[in-house]
Formats: sequence, C-alpha cells, structure tokens
Amino acid sequence: MRHSEVHRSDRIGWLRAAVLGANDGIVSTASLILGVAATGATGNQVLIAGTAGLVAGAMSMAAGEYVSVKSQADTEEADLSRERRELAADDKSERAELAAIYVSRGLDADLARQVADQLMAHDALGAHARDELGISELQRARPVVAAAASAATFAVGASLPLLIVLLAPASTLAAVVVVTSLACLAMLGALAARAGGASASVGALRVTFWGAFAMALTYGVGALFGTVV
Repeated sequence: MRHSEVHRSDRIGWLRAAVLGANDGIVSTASLILGVAATGATGNQVLIAGTAGLVAGAMSMAAGEYVSVKSQADTEEADLSRERRELAADDKSERAELAAIYVSRGLDADLARQVADQLMAHDALGAHARDELGISELQRARPVVAAAASAATFAVGASLPLLIVLLAPASTLAAVVVVTSLACLAMLGALAARAGGASASVGALRVTFWGAFAMALTYGVGALFGTVV
C-alpha cells in the first residue's frame, strides 16, 4: 500500500503573499474609510478616497513584493551561477564538500561519499543547491507570481469595505465597516493559519487585534483632524 503525505511547505510562497495582500487590503482601506468618514466627509468623498486607496495600495503591494522577491531571486541565481563555475573548475573538491555535509548530518564517511557521487552523477547542481545552499525548487523565489498575488488579493480585500460604503447608510457607515472588516479579518486569519498548519483561533485573534488597532488609530486621527479644521 502506498503511503502518501500532505505537506504545507509548497504553499509558503503564494500563501505569504496572498495573506499579506488581503490583510493589508482590508486593514488599510477600512482604516482610510474610517479616517475620512471621521472628518465629516460625504459618502461620495469617502468612496473616492477608498477607491484611490485600493488602486494605489494594489500597485504599491505589487511593486514592493516584486522588488523584495526579485532581490531574493537574484541572490539565489548568483549563488547558483557561482556553484556552476565551482563544479566546472574543481569537481573533486565539490564532491568532497558535499560528502562532508552528509557526514555532518550523521552518515559515515564511506556512505557519504557514495551518496555524494550518486547525487552528483544525477544532478550535481541540484544536489549542491539543495544541500549546500539550502535552495529547493518548492521554495524558489518567484517575483512575478508574488507580485500578482499581492496585488490581486489586496484588491479583493480592499473591495470589501468599499462595498460597505456603497450599501450601508451614512449614519451607521463607520460601525458597519468596523464590524464587517474585523469579521473578514478573523476569517482570513483563521483560514491562513489552518492552511499553514497553525491554530485557527490564534491566527484569527492576531489578525483581528492588529486590524482593530489600525482602524481605531486612523479613526482617531481623522476625528482630531476634522475637529481642528
């Protein structure tokens, strides 16, 4: 009978970008809406500000994520290029280096050399990338994917409080935005935690707390600004 296992490590790249984008979309847009609403702005003004925040935030998330992950990808590629040169220049030393890594992990010297020889015969660069550099195919940096995921999930998250602006009456706008945004954040935190194998309740509480803090702070600034002006 074949034994199958489900691992979560292949979700790290997209999960991180998706959670960050959706969380930031909800928190930043809801906070912006509350801050503008606290100044006494009209519903149309609040909607315009929120829409501008959605567009600017999505582009900012995409650009920031791309630059960050591209830097990681460039570093990985530089390390792999150097490893290719070293393999071409001194294959014997690279075999000894790989064998030494396996010895440090518990293999005896003879077996370590056999493992190193067989792995290098199959895929020398892949063996050194994985065991010497810590670079695996599952966790390789993918800047375009990360940027697209961040922008898309930010836009989805930001659209939720904007939808409330369209549907909720002006008299209860702030309260409805807070309640629905915190509920969405709690669900997002729980789902992200479950997908990553962590506690759903802890993930929900963590995301909700910081979201509530950001909204309260922004609303306070908006109310103060509206009062002073």
